[in-house]
Amino acid sequence: MSAWERLVKLAKGGDVAGVFRLLLELDAGDRKAVAEQLPRHLSGLRPGDWWSWRHQVRPLRLAGVACLGGAAAVTAWLFRREFQWADRDDDERLILLLRQRPAEWRADVARRIAARLRLPELRHWEVAAALVRETGIEPPDGDAFMVGWLRSLHSRTADTDPLFTAFAPRLFEIDGLSEALPEQVGTIARLVEDGPLERKPVIDGIVGRLLRDGPSALSALVVLHDRLDLDIDESAERARDYTRLLPAGPVAVADLALAQLRRLEEAGRLEEELFAEAVEALAFRPEKKLLRAALSWAGDAVLRDARRADVVLAAMSLIFAQDTLALQERAVRLAVKLAPQAGEAGREAVRQAAAGLPAELLERVSAAYGGGIAAEEVTVMPLPAVGQGPALPPPYASPDQLVRAVSAREVDPHTFERLLAGLVEWSRRAPDALREALRPWVEPFDSVFFGHNGEDPVHAVRRAFLAFASPEAGGSLPALDIRRPPTLGGFKQLYFGRAAELARSFEAGDGYPVLLATPTAGSGHVDPGVLLDRLELLEAAGVPALPGDLVQALLRLPRDVPDACVRRARRLTSEAGRACAAWMRGGGVPDPRVTVHLRNERNGYYLSGLPALRSVVDAPDDLPEELRPLYRPETGYAFTLEWWPLAMPSHPEIVAAHMVWMMSICIDFSDAQTQALVGLAHADGPLGGAVAHALACGMGHANATDRAAATDALLTLAARGRVPAQELGETLTKLVVGGFLKLNRVASVLDDATQAGAHEAVWEVVVRLLPGLLPLEGERSRAGVADLLAAGARAARIAGVRAELPEVAAVAARKGSSRLVQEARRLQHLVTLPKKSTL
Repeated sequence: MSAWERLVKLAKGGDVAGVFRLLLELDAGDRKAVAEQLPRHLSGLRPGDWWSWRHQVRPLRLAGVACLGGAAAVTAWLFRREFQWADRDDDERLILLLRQRPAEWRADVARRIAARLRLPELRHWEVAAALVRETGIEPPDGDAFMVGWLRSLHSRTADTDPLFTAFAPRLFEIDGLSEALPEQVGTIARLVEDGPLERKPVIDGIVGRLLRDGPSALSALVVLHDRLDLDIDESAERARDYTRLLPAGPVAVADLALAQLRRLEEAGRLEEELFAEAVEALAFRPEKKLLRAALSWAGDAVLRDARRADVVLAAMSLIFAQDTLALQERAVRLAVKLAPQAGEAGREAVRQAAAGLPAELLERVSAAYGGGIAAEEVTVMPLPAVGQGPALPPPYASPDQLVRAVSAREVDPHTFERLLAGLVEWSRRAPDALREALRPWVEPFDSVFFGHNGEDPVHAVRRAFLAFASPEAGGSLPALDIRRPPTLGGFKQLYFGRAAELARSFEAGDGYPVLLATPTAGSGHVDPGVLLDRLELLEAAGVPALPGDLVQALLRLPRDVPDACVRRARRLTSEAGRACAAWMRGGGVPDPRVTVHLRNERNGYYLSGLPALRSVVDAPDDLPEELRPLYRPETGYAFTLEWWPLAMPSHPEIVAAHMVWMMSICIDFSDAQTQALVGLAHADGPLGGAVAHALACGMGHANATDRAAATDALLTLAARGRVPAQELGETLTKLVVGGFLKLNRVASVLDDATQAGAHEAVWEVVVRLLPGLLPLEGERSRAGVADLLAAGARAARIAGVRAELPEVAAVAARKGSSRLVQEARRLQHLVTLPKKSTL
């Protein structure tokens, strides 16, 4: 057998060691022969069984490194998509093969690999690093290469590594520091202790990087700073920097800076100017923990030096603006205590800020500071204007733009729709230009890019493009089954089926003149008149509508279709036209009754014993078979929740019934699933228990970013006058009492919505929550009830609510000064207060 035939035989068996030995034996002629055959052979491989295919391509990677001629060719070979899942266990073999080449050639490969490194994977970093060390070239200074060095840093070998010599002085300048530092804190601390890293530059580097990164500063830097255990002189040298860290750094960074500054102040080593700046910066922070620390430090510091009274009072006046009663009360208590020592500046700061305090605290401040302080007028924030969802992006303006978009790794639902519409438009408008633009995308053919299971909507869209550009290449892949695959849920199938049927149309050489279901609004709706235009175009072309495209278009119609459109639809003669006319005349699919239950999941490897929400949707008996999957709620893990509201924008209860299981099991970790709530808030149609449960999951999410999406959804619903207050109140009460939701998280969303202008809607929810959540006499209060009362107080104050709340009054009448009782008293005072108050 020839060298090539022997190589192919060994590669088919996945014999990496055998291929490696063969490559070491080849002469120049054999390597040239292999190099000529190799790229075409790799492109022609078709994955039947995934694992078998993967084992075949792994030894072929070694063959390319050994046999291809130029440094550029070898580097490009290493980074081919087919090899992205290949084992890193072969790095040593790759390095040994590369050592057969001249030093200058290897140096060129090292630079080229370094230039192609991307975070976080850093494919072939070890290979590039070995070549850099062996050839002695100047280490590449790309950020990704330096991150790879930091990941591999070891205290035992650092001082003999040329990469350490080059990069150690620039350690804290690496942009991708977060990719490696958390795992290397101990190593860096040991290197400082043992001497290879100088202590002062490291400390300066930590503090400098914290200042540079501001709000995005790494907590790992704080851990490293603590490991170095600075003495008082080292802290004093950086006092100004610590002060600059207080206004914007994360809580962990602010804690570090505060600890250092307080230590210096207690030792008499902190300048008064820096003390004033630090206390003021802390008073501006929103975090309760830091505000409590500011109050404590300010109170102790003024006892050590009474001349600081005005500085402390200025800070206290800032804390007056915090809408947390306990913080306001502590600040007022300190301000009243310092009133006899206050100078003119301190008194004026307190009087101006006190106007926004609750009435009972305002009265205390007013009495201590000369009286006559008027309560400020309440500022009402208007709700944001809302339309039909986010603005639709424009169509793709050229084949090149379209191809760049379909080559992206991630696709959102709006991009999905633009891609399908763009393919239909440009395949008809400029087919030759589109095929030419797609040529580099198809050749060399990478079957992995088009998916193996044939069920993912994104892969199906790529298959549609492939079917247009190169039907023969698509024929080597598993066939797309337009019928519902068993692992796909109803909404995913809607998207998958439309892309799959379009691919089938191109494979048959037919094409398609216009898509029916492309949304005309950001909510996912299709304008009835536009849909009729599209149907008329299909009829004029004599082309039948694709079934999935027609079903999706009908599901996207608004609930209220103008009579003129209904009459116009009757004039359509095609089967699709008649179906559209019947749909418009009959009002679409009926609204089902949805019930949601909280239960413990005991099936599945990951979900044993976890609480989850289950939905039941009552489907009508006469429902068409193709729509039945939409009435069977999802109970499988999915990453596509944001796609679902756009599929049925006129039936939010059905969409929410699918969402609640997924949202309930993801409530304690972030995967951005709550963003789907924003799309749901733009839907038309009745809102009931399913939407309330989906919104409740977002409001109770552990991650603040995910809760922010729930806040946005609540604001949109409030602006549209569609907050289901009764259902939401009942749902939140049930889930909080059942231990599924943490009330303080819910209260934070309500409070944020109030501040953004939804105070009236928030009050309608709060007033329905309080009766079921306030503790009876002798009962222990659940966590978060005081936060709920505070949120209600803010909403009531802005909305000017006057109401009788017997449950709140009963708590307010209790003895004691717990926060629960204080917040109840404040709310009770607000809802029974006259319209204006001047003290």
